[in-house]
Amino acid sequence: MTFRYERTVTTTADPAEVWALWSDTDTWPDWDPAVQAVTLDGAFVEGVTGTMTLTGPIEVPVTLDVVVPGSRYLDRLTMGELVIRIDHVIRPTPEGAEVTVTTTIEGPGADDIGPMVTADAPVAMEALVVAAERA
Repeated sequence: MTFRYERTVTTTADPAEVWALWSDTDTWPDWDPAVQAVTLDGAFVEGVTGTMTLTGPIEVPVTLDVVVPGSRYLDRLTMGELVIRIDHVIRPTPEGAEVTVTTTIEGPGADDIGPMVTADAPVAMEALVVAAERA
C-alpha cells in the first residue's frame, strides 16, 4: 500500500532563509507541530542518521537519503513496516520561493495512517514560511 500527499506554498522569503530553517534541525519543533525534537548523528548531509521524536512522544529512526544544499532534502522515517519519505524542495521565484513537500508512505495501513501523518502539514508549512519571512 502507498499513500502520497503533496503541498506547495509560496513565500516572499529568499530560498536561503527556508533552507536555513530546514537544515537546522533544532528549529523543526518551532515550525512543525508534529516534531518535538530531532537528533542527528552528524552534520545535515546525505546518509546521516538520527532520531526524530514526534508528538506522543514517539521516537523513530530518521535518515537523510538526499541532501542537495540550498534546494532539496529527503528524509526517511521507519516505523515498523511503514516507511515514510518526506521530500522537501525549494525553487526560487521572482518574488521569493516556492516550497513543495511531498510525503510518501509505504507499507501495511499506509492509507489509514497517511491522513494522520500529513494532517499538520499545512500548519507546518505556513509556520515555516512565516519564520523564513521574519529572518
